Amino acid sequence: MSRNEAIHGYRDTHIFTVRAFSALLVVLLLTLVLVGRLVYLQILSHEHYATLSQHNRVSIYPVPPIRGLIYDRNGVVLAENVPTFRLELIPEQIRDLDATIHRLSQLIDIDESAIERFYKERRRKRSFDSIPLRFGLSDEEVAILAVNRYRFPGVEIKAGLTRHYPQGALLAHVVGYVGRISESDLNTIDSANYRGSTHIGKTGIERSYESLLHGKVGYQQVETDVRGRKLQILDQTAPIPGKNLYLSIDAHLQQVATDAFGAENGALVAIDPNSGEVIALVSKPTYDPNPFVSGIRSSEYSILRDSVDRPLFNRAIRGQYPPGSTIKPFVGLAGLEMGKITGNSSIFCRGYYVPEFQSKRLYRDWKHAGHGYTDLEKSIVESCDVFYYDLAYRLGIDRLSGFLAQFGFGSRTGIDLPGEASGLLPSRKWKRKSRHQPWYPGETVITGIGQGYTLATPLQLAVATAILATKGRHLRPTLVHSIGRPGGAVQEEKALQARVEKSVSVIDPENWRTVIHAMNEVVYGAHGTARRIASQDYTIAGKTGTSQVFGLKKNQRYISRELAKKLHDHALFIAFAPVENPRIAVAVIVENGGSGGAVAAPVAGKVIAAFMQRGEQKQK
Repeated sequence: MSRNEAIHGYRDTHIFTVRAFSALLVVLLLTLVLVGRLVYLQILSHEHYATLSQHNRVSIYPVPPIRGLIYDRNGVVLAENVPTFRLELIPEQIRDLDATIHRLSQLIDIDESAIERFYKERRRKRSFDSIPLRFGLSDEEVAILAVNRYRFPGVEIKAGLTRHYPQGALLAHVVGYVGRISESDLNTIDSANYRGSTHIGKTGIERSYESLLHGKVGYQQVETDVRGRKLQILDQTAPIPGKNLYLSIDAHLQQVATDAFGAENGALVAIDPNSGEVIALVSKPTYDPNPFVSGIRSSEYSILRDSVDRPLFNRAIRGQYPPGSTIKPFVGLAGLEMGKITGNSSIFCRGYYVPEFQSKRLYRDWKHAGHGYTDLEKSIVESCDVFYYDLAYRLGIDRLSGFLAQFGFGSRTGIDLPGEASGLLPSRKWKRKSRHQPWYPGETVITGIGQGYTLATPLQLAVATAILATKGRHLRPTLVHSIGRPGGAVQEEKALQARVEKSVSVIDPENWRTVIHAMNEVVYGAHGTARRIASQDYTIAGKTGTSQVFGLKKNQRYISRELAKKLHDHALFIAFAPVENPRIAVAVIVENGGSGGAVAAPVAGKVIAAFMQRGEQKQK
């Protein structure tokens, strides 16, 4: 080997050695980096990445609670959960969603609103989530879908619980109904507790006591694949069912009261004056709440919404009517308390009243020939308007308004139902603030007979009557008597205590007896306007009333037979019984019924009779 060849060989060997050593250093360096990274991931960051891995493998799914039931005071079911079937679709498993829905609608009835709701829900869900399309499938529809199941991949029939109201329209305005959770509901509820829930209380007791009825959501830890599909349940926390509610309402008495109206529209409220519990609350006409649970058809809802009879309107707590002559016992009591009259004071009624401030204006009595000499008792028994024209003017609007306010007129009663109206109790201050006008003496005159600006709800009249019956004890009206334990049938957790508002105190207790005796004569007196409901088994105190729907022009006379039904006066009646130991107070209004004594009093009479008879049966 030559010298040159030796030199080249040495050089090649050196280069190879350097390169091999450099490669080894790189490999060692990369190995150290890899080992360091593995140490960091598997030792130093083990807890962090183990948690992430678990979250990727395990998903948390909500389990909605079972809604609490609602009963009447005797254990009659008013709201229950019944098993039903629903049609659900999994979009991921359906090639042509529109075509599938179209073919399904040819097999069973699917409303357009249901389809719209489905697509709205689809935008909020994942493609593999099951989305309801139709609720409340009948047995026949389930059979049809089951037979054709092979034609519809991704279409499922699922069983579940649906709210049902076995009493139907009878207690719709009391119990209310549940409906699908809307976007506006999502802004007000605890979204965590409503995960998995589809319905929420919309009206009535269902809405007022939503937090108790709903319960608390449960959870399932579910093993899922990389796309989120369920594989198996690893662990679960059971949901807490909603609590059961026991209302003070007597479903039997509610039916009697509803039937007593016949074909007439109106409202009735019956209260236990000793506890404030509402025994019956009727608003006619009414409606069936069941279609609202799964989503009422637009056409059906339009009929209810646009009806001139307004079946969706709760007249008992939201209807505001002039109280008419039913306010006279309270005005009479105000006169006694403020020393403007005594039990023996009398005036001469000619059939009209001529005020000293306006000698050319006549305020007419309902009895054109007049009542002659009239004292307080006769004014209540025969409902003399002139007596109260004069008394109201002498009292003045501010003192009269202040006294009537103690009985709850002009303010909400605080009943445990949503949407209660406040009525209207006028005063100088009210008119200046709301109308920007001065108060006129003539307005005081007609306030004395419950006309003019004065408005009251049937519930307010019932509460005021209960206060009168108990000689001043003012209780807040309530509908829920007690709360049951979750899932319990009849076990009661606690009874709700009556809340006492500011009671009405009088200077002379004899004044209570004077007014109540006169009301008793309304029913039992020879000239009483409610003689037809007199009972020999128990005593009733009451007061009839009528309120005008429109004002009469000067010298114009009210002739009902010449007027359309909707222009007839409203008929009113308030009463309580037994007089010696009151157990029930009732207020009735029959819209466009005309005479309080002929139309409204018999309705109250039937309710009182049924209540007293039911009480005797329980005692036996």
